[in-house]
Amino acid sequence: MKKILLIEDNPDMRENTAEILELANYQVLTAENGKVGVEKATKDLPDLIICDVMMPELDGYGVLYLLGKNPNTASIPFIFLTAKAERGDFRKGMEMGADDYLTKPFDDMELLNAVESRLKKNDLFKKDFSQDLGGLDDFFSAAESGDLASLSKDRKVKTYKRKEIIYHEEAIPNGLFFISKGKVKTYKTNEDAKEYITGLFKAGDFIGYMALLEMTNYTESAMALEDSEICFIPKEDFFALLTSKRDVAHKFIKILSNNLKESEERLLNLAYNSVRQRVAEALIMLEGRYNESENSSEFTMSITREDLANIVGTSTESVIRTLADFKEEGLIQIRGRNIKVVELGRLQSIKNGFY
Repeated sequence: MKKILLIEDNPDMRENTAEILELANYQVLTAENGKVGVEKATKDLPDLIICDVMMPELDGYGVLYLLGKNPNTASIPFIFLTAKAERGDFRKGMEMGADDYLTKPFDDMELLNAVESRLKKNDLFKKDFSQDLGGLDDFFSAAESGDLASLSKDRKVKTYKRKEIIYHEEAIPNGLFFISKGKVKTYKTNEDAKEYITGLFKAGDFIGYMALLEMTNYTESAMALEDSEICFIPKEDFFALLTSKRDVAHKFIKILSNNLKESEERLLNLAYNSVRQRVAEALIMLEGRYNESENSSEFTMSITREDLANIVGTSTESVIRTLADFKEEGLIQIRGRNIKVVELGRLQSIKNGFY
């Protein structure tokens, strides 16, 4: 049973609205003012909040502001109730992140339709979207409303050949990139034109978002590791998506942050681990990143020794010697530039410092 918090200072309105919701099989919590409403929302974490605008103690805008600052309540759908119908009230509420607006007096069906619509949309954002183009379409379909209706329909898709640059370091970002098909690397280049690979990405991943969020130039370049199809999302649409709906922003940021912890761990290991450990770690990362088969013995990765060295942060010669050692120890098989991991557990032991 869905839990709804109703914040309304008028006793008759509060009782009548609660009764309608309870008859529709919702569990209803009530609060007589904004201060009590914030306390109950923080404690009980309802599935949806319906809140009057004009109240003593703390008005509806204050309630929305305080709940929006709390990570535990920021994504709860929020519907305003007001006796005013001025355009400014609508605009202020929506700009602050309200999901809907009902003007008093409203009939039973107006209330129930608004509640059902918001709960359904919120349920969509609680699920995990598949990491492919269909999943992206599902995500945008769930996010679309009003001016966002054309977001996924107008998306541009471009095919990049192997080794083709998607964006350059220091370039100005104009949008977000979504990998529909293929594999991509991001990398930084020093003054001696030496590369360090900062990330490896596959279908279902987003790239180029950090510079967009920070409104700075790209700090790295991106290149296709194989023929790839990349969807481009203009920055105007991207920011409209993030700023228009709180639930969209929270879900999208969660998707984008998936690889941040991995990047931090790689930088730490680069500073402290041996070449042997880092090569083992790179092979494990490639296996986990690109192997879509349940059986690791069926997966063969194709990567140049130069790219592998740029991931590890060492010379190509050191990588070649380490791979030869791993082959001799029966940990991997090598054919040309193709590598098959044979003993994933033993590689994991080497990564952890057990030789």
